[in-house]
Amino acid sequence: MSIYVGNLSYQVTEEDLNSVFAEYGSVKRVQLPTDRETGRVRGFAFVEMSSETEEAAAIEALDGAEWMGRDIKVNKARPKENRGSFGGNRGNNNFRNRY
Repeated sequence: MSIYVGNLSYQVTEEDLNSVFAEYGSVKRVQLPTDRETGRVRGFAFVEMSSETEEAAAIEALDGAEWMGRDIKVNKARPKENRGSFGGNRGNNNFRNRY
């Protein structure tokens, strides 16, 4: 189980997140994605904690809180959607079939 943390400051570090979430329990892992081209933080993160109870406490306390000048969004992470390699419905080419 993982927690999604959104609307983060671009100056945030993994250590910052670890420190804040450690107030609610044991942090197992912090994942802070960066942009491939610029290396800049993308403004969201994922935090894993040791138990569902700790995650629930962190979500309850931190969702909507002001941190580093921003109102952060904290909720349970959803599984990544499988969007296919191109997105959209490219296999359905009705235009070509009409003529």
